[in-house]
Formats: sequence, structure tokens, C-alpha cells
Amino acid sequence: MAQANGIYDQPPDTAFATPKEGYVTIGEAQTLRDDASCINGGTSFLTLHAWSRKVGFPAVKLLADAVVESLHLAPITLQTNRLISIMHRQTRVFRDPDGLTSHAAIDFVARTEKPIA
Repeated sequence: MAQANGIYDQPPDTAFATPKEGYVTIGEAQTLRDDASCINGGTSFLTLHAWSRKVGFPAVKLLADAVVESLHLAPITLQTNRLISIMHRQTRVFRDPDGLTSHAAIDFVARTEKPIA
């Protein structure tokens, strides 16, 4: 993602450094079990956050779009489970309370199952 300074769990103090002045963080997650006969599976709701200090919303919207294009229906291989699908649900864009930072909350839903041993 060329628009971001990085993707972080905990962003460093330099995350807004120029020239890109934006970054992505790994946010909240919730997993609900959804077992069926002979298959252990679940649905995970995942949120990523995009942040920008460039003026207005265009930069954070471009960053959020890049996240969506990277993950929506991506054929991702997991170490312990099998990803059935990952789909973008919604993106919300808003100004943070500091008045300077544009923020996008990008929501995905992923369905997984444990491989049959």
C-alpha cells in the first residue's frame, strides 16, 4: 500500500511522518462460532483503521480504498484454519476529535473453518 507509512498494531510516534502522512492500524475483532456437522467454523468481524493528517477526506478515502482492494475476496492462506471468504462490509469516514486527523473505519467479515484432520 503505497499511500501508507505502514500497517501497525501499535503505531510508532513517527507514523504520521512525511511524505505519506498516513497509516493503517489493526483494530477490533469479534469471532462467533458457527459449527456445522463435522465442520468447526466461525465468522469473524474485523475492523481496520486508516488515519491521515492531509487536509480534507480525500487522502484517507484513498487509503481506505487501498485496504479494501487488498483484502476484499482475497485468497489468503491461514496457518491454522481455512479462509472461506473475506468481504468488505462498510467504510465509515469521519474527522477525529482533534480536528486535524481524518479517520476511516473499514469493516470486513471473514468466514473460516478448521480443516478436517
